[in-house]
Amino acid sequence: MSCCLGGLVAAALAAGAAHAQTAPSAAANAAPSGPVKLDSLRGGVPLQDSIAIAPARQERDTRPIDRDFVQQPPLIPHTINGYQITKNFNKCMDCHAFNKAKAAGATRVSVTHFRTREGQELDNISPRRYFCTACHVPQTDARPLVDNTFTRARGLR
Repeated sequence: MSCCLGGLVAAALAAGAAHAQTAPSAAANAAPSGPVKLDSLRGGVPLQDSIAIAPARQERDTRPIDRDFVQQPPLIPHTINGYQITKNFNKCMDCHAFNKAKAAGATRVSVTHFRTREGQELDNISPRRYFCTACHVPQTDARPLVDNTFTRARGLR
């Protein structure tokens, strides 16, 4: 019996030695020892430094672009240059408020914007939904910043 056990041990050791010769070394799998160089859209400018950006080209009063995924906030189909949204005034509500949207030919603010986080209905826009441009952005025909394979949600195609 010990002869067979010895043969099994010898075979296991031989297999381990053969694997060790073909397995990548621990050094090859180790994290790089120096800093990792990543390309960024900031072009190497440190985060604490400001960079000049080209002004975005906004489409002017065009048909709204279809949404790409479920629950996507609608895009803004017009320019918003010069629009003021502060704690005391929201220019968007000049056209999109419930009582002004029809006369302005604008889309009314969704009823979801009148609910608190807990679901309570309010008489006015919920403070968490008041700053429109936190979710809604002007639409533009911009090329993607990076290559991607994104496809629209099946139900929206």
